[in-house]
Amino acid sequence: MNRKATVMVILVFLLGIALGAVGMRVAEQKVFGERRDERSRMGGPARMVEQLTRELALTQEQQQQLNSILEDTRKQYEATYAPIRPQMEQTRQEGRARIRAMLTPTQLPKFEEYLRRIDEERKKREHR
Repeated sequence: MNRKATVMVILVFLLGIALGAVGMRVAEQKVFGERRDERSRMGGPARMVEQLTRELALTQEQQQQLNSILEDTRKQYEATYAPIRPQMEQTRQEGRARIRAMLTPTQLPKFEEYLRRIDEERKKREHR
């Protein structure tokens, strides 16, 4: 395969990863109504319960029901994502290997540093 075709294949692959990430973000927003980092920064489900209690005048019983619904929804989201997590990691690693193969010896250390940074960011997001 010539260099131009290789670059195109890699770009299509990376676009697929980006679209998959956007799709996961959109799905998360549909389920939870806000982004994960916003939930962490704003206090997560507790903040949502507080806001809805204030805006809708929820009763104590409704607050308890809402907490339960939010927890169940979070568990369902995690259960939905868990089975595909290993496949996504495998796909990520395969793509990285293909990118490494096309890079020059000068480019490779810079790429590894880039991966280290994005992996670090991903770990921070996952552990919030």
